[in-house]
Amino acid sequence: MKIAFYIIAFSLIAMGTVWILQGVNILPGSFMTGQIVWAKRGVYVALAGIVVLAFALRESRHLNK
Repeated sequence: MKIAFYIIAFSLIAMGTVWILQGVNILPGSFMTGQIVWAKRGVYVALAGIVVLAFALRESRHLNK
């Protein structure tokens, strides 16, 4: 189960990062390029990934005790 949380967390962080870069026009090539709304959504998605990662790390510490 811990591995699933890691996969979800890193996927969200990666997807959020791509959306941020596309939204601020650093990573061109899609309909999201240059639209700041996608950068904002990317921040929220990346933060959600960080929360999931923190939860997974916290759970793994509790299981090791």
